Amino acid sequence: MSITRRTFLGSSALALAGMAATGKVEARPVSPQNQSSPKRPTVVSSRNGIRGVARAYDLMTQKQADPLDAVIAGVNIQELDPEDQSVGYGGLPNADGVVQLDASCMHGPTKRAGAVASLEGIATPSLVAKAVMDYTDHIMLVGPGAKRFALDMGFKEQNLFTEESRQDWLRWKARLNPHDDWLDHDDDVMVETPTGTINMNGVDANGNIGSVTTTSGLAWKIPGRVGDSPIIGTGQYCDNEVGAAGSTGRGEANIKICGAFLTVELMRGGMSPQEACLEALKRAVAMTEDRLLDEKDRPLFSLNYYAVSKDGRYGGATMYQNPQAYLEEFPERGAYSVANADGARHEPFQFVYENSEIPAYMQGRLMLRLKRLRKAKK
Repeated sequence: MSITRRTFLGSSALALAGMAATGKVEARPVSPQNQSSPKRPTVVSSRNGIRGVARAYDLMTQKQADPLDAVIAGVNIQELDPEDQSVGYGGLPNADGVVQLDASCMHGPTKRAGAVASLEGIATPSLVAKAVMDYTDHIMLVGPGAKRFALDMGFKEQNLFTEESRQDWLRWKARLNPHDDWLDHDDDVMVETPTGTINMNGVDANGNIGSVTTTSGLAWKIPGRVGDSPIIGTGQYCDNEVGAAGSTGRGEANIKICGAFLTVELMRGGMSPQEACLEALKRAVAMTEDRLLDEKDRPLFSLNYYAVSKDGRYGGATMYQNPQAYLEEFPERGAYSVANADGARHEPFQFVYENSEIPAYMQGRLMLRLKRLRKAKK
């Protein structure tokens, strides 16, 4: 009996849905009022992409831009913004004080993809990833080879290390060892390893889809560390028959479940984007090793998913609801970005665990971050 690709992928989605349902936690059901209605074009992104989703939507509606070109233009805003330390110019460096960037993209109509990893000196890795897709027979280039390719393609090298990021790195370095020769800095220094990324997925009026994820990765990472962002099927994934999805947060947790691919396959099996994002989080918990779980088997990290379907429905989910203090003072911190005919806006995440369930270890980190947000607000 012959089997078509469509039949195979459909049956695979059902199997994946069944596999995901065996996790350690029960993801909260999505109520009807939390389900989006079909509406195209639609763009969905991480919280820091609020300006980007507006740009991508405008490009698709006013200039009939290709969906991948539109979402890449959207993430370029953050890549070039020195105040966003999670991507591009001004991104937080590795342990050696070197900014290494990762990105990947997929184009639904042509089924093509491109990626770069550990790229140094080029502020817009998303565009380099698209150049890999457009001009080579490869999908991923890494390290010095990726940089050489970018320079050959006409990208301009620049110093990505801003003074703010350099000071944060020095503060982190100073507190590594209390007996070293480095002097301590401010009391509110974040000794944790911040994560940050921007994922953006868009569907145009014709139902064509594009997706992109770009990042500077885990702050203070071991040089050469690569997370999920440049890996097709993890940091982002796009199938023009179904939709697109992507992730931010702990890349190591996402890699193990091929989270973006899983989310799209769950949508193929009949889940809404919102339901699929929650189910992917549930699977990530089930695949978490004991050292990263608290005494109640809750993960000691954060992970987020974003998804859009071919018909324009969208969703976003996170592991933990933000603490009440965040929700009251910085409500956008518990939200993701969306743009469609209703405008560009933040919408609240759905979540697996309520804020009352956040492990004490994570509570401490969140309160430290809240202190810095309050200080920056003054």
